[in-house]
Amino acid sequence: MIDNTPNPNAQEIEELHQLGERIRGLREACEIPAEEIASELGITPEVYRGYEETGFDVPVSAIYHLARRTGVDLNEILTGGTAKLDTIQVVRAGAGQTAERFPGYHYQDMAWRFTGKIMQPMLVKLDPSEAPADLVTHNGQEFNLVLSGAMTLTFDDKEFVLETGDCAYFDPTHPHGQKCASNVPTAFVSVIAE
Repeated sequence: MIDNTPNPNAQEIEELHQLGERIRGLREACEIPAEEIASELGITPEVYRGYEETGFDVPVSAIYHLARRTGVDLNEILTGGTAKLDTIQVVRAGAGQTAERFPGYHYQDMAWRFTGKIMQPMLVKLDPSEAPADLVTHNGQEFNLVLSGAMTLTFDDKEFVLETGDCAYFDPTHPHGQKCASNVPTAFVSVIAE
């Protein structure tokens, strides 16, 4: 039997600890008891405290929930800095977010807060294709999270290959498009706030 359990290196462990510290610091700054967040997530306070102590195995629902509760940008919680949306920010699996640490995707978990609005996500499936990505532009902000497979995200004539667990946060007023980057279909969540 193959063991697919993530085995993070020292740098990844440190990044995960920093994620846990950001989660705890935000919750404490907003004076929200850990027990309250745990209850809202339907988990025990011990499990939730484990997330904060280590940053390990934090489900995306917990991070999104805290972002929604506090009004703090999710990207800031994940990376420690707010993305400049005249560019693109890619967060790679292993930097506090891997597919294994994000079990049980649900639409309500993937809601994203943009400029005071809670937006529901779209689940997009891409079939393998040799054709280039169709480029589009639109107002607002966009967030993509790859659930399975691999995707090529074209942004301003640059290509970023995103694999399972990777996400990108960008300004969609720049030309952008997505296509499958493997020989199997790709699924990703796209959240757009206009």
